[in-house]
Amino acid sequence: MRRSKTSRSRELFEAASFPAADDETLTPEQLAEKAKQQDKEVEVAAVRLLSRREHSTEELKRKLAARGYPEASIAAVLDKLGKKNWVSDERFAANYVHHHARRGQGPMRIRAELRQQGITDSQIQQKISGGEQDWNGRAAEVRRRKFGAELPRTAAERAKQARFLQYRGFNSDQIRAALKFDPDADDPEVDDRAGDLEPDKDLGPG
Repeated sequence: MRRSKTSRSRELFEAASFPAADDETLTPEQLAEKAKQQDKEVEVAAVRLLSRREHSTEELKRKLAARGYPEASIAAVLDKLGKKNWVSDERFAANYVHHHARRGQGPMRIRAELRQQGITDSQIQQKISGGEQDWNGRAAEVRRRKFGAELPRTAAERAKQARFLQYRGFNSDQIRAALKFDPDADDPEVDDRAGDLEPDKDLGPG
């Protein structure tokens, strides 16, 4: 089984710099050099991840922690990258909303997923309600791609299409606009709770 370059570099560093000593036996100079080396290794890993796509601060933190890097080094590196604007939750949220809206997801679903990435409600609201997205138009286009240009004619058809749009993350107003409901007709049950949404199997993290 091949080891990653990161694992090999960590082993070589530990073997060369501190062969058989734990932190308690190291001199202050050695401890400082070890911390510097650790921070550099974490920074390289973080920048490599960011070069592939935008990450939120929380997402980047989780990935680095999963690789076994020290919490203190991760915090120091994320602070440094944040000050350089190499990692930005605001930019991540804007890109996420744009990308996932184009993939047919509605604002409720996007909001729930951004919360899981550590984005604050105020940042999410700003990007979702910023005027860039026509959510009614998005809902209508998602409906058309799934069911065709013809609008539903029966209550059963409306209910089916409404459930699909709700599953995609659109709210009741957007669904009504997409289906052009007759106000005198019976509305299908549409629940605005984002917590009931489940991720599409064909939609990855982006």
